[in-house]
Amino acid sequence: ELTLALCVDHVLKHRRGPVVVNGSTSRVTADIAAKHACPFHRSHVGEANVVALMRQANAVIGGEGNGGVIEPRVGYVRDSFVGMAYVLQGLTERAGTLADWVDTLPKYAIIKDKLHCPRERVTAACDALRSAFPDARATEGDGLRLDWSDRWVQVRASNTEPIIRVIAEAPGHAAAEALCAEAVSFV
Repeated sequence: ELTLALCVDHVLKHRRGPVVVNGSTSRVTADIAAKHACPFHRSHVGEANVVALMRQANAVIGGEGNGGVIEPRVGYVRDSFVGMAYVLQGLTERAGTLADWVDTLPKYAIIKDKLHCPRERVTAACDALRSAFPDARATEGDGLRLDWSDRWVQVRASNTEPIIRVIAEAPGHAAAEALCAEAVSFV
């Protein structure tokens, strides 16, 4: 999750502009975009969805939380070499170690789970989750994502198997684990 965040931090230090990530990517990247006063956008999961929104928003960088950095000046594909180059370049500009740089980033923990769920039950699962957390800001489209000021949870159907993925992020492992477990119990 932090490879993309480090690259976004480095790029926005030199070139400000919009950032695009998918809906399952850590909020660390959103916090970094805010720190640099840059627009931030979330797409549906999938490289093609990220790229489409990057083109539309004229993003300077984007990607997915799995470390897939997308740099439009190189190409609209995930590029591990770009990620390595930006991290190394960022380290040469800093007086410290990679761990020192990581320590400057906001701290969150992500917990991921999955449940067997036939496709025809996904809408009911999302509705149950929305009803359980009426105080959250809901975003639909790629399943359901619920956001609070310091945490989020997402439920989305797999495109390849009859499961739904439940992903939760919060400041601290215990809080993320509790949010994920609570979401799973409602779903």
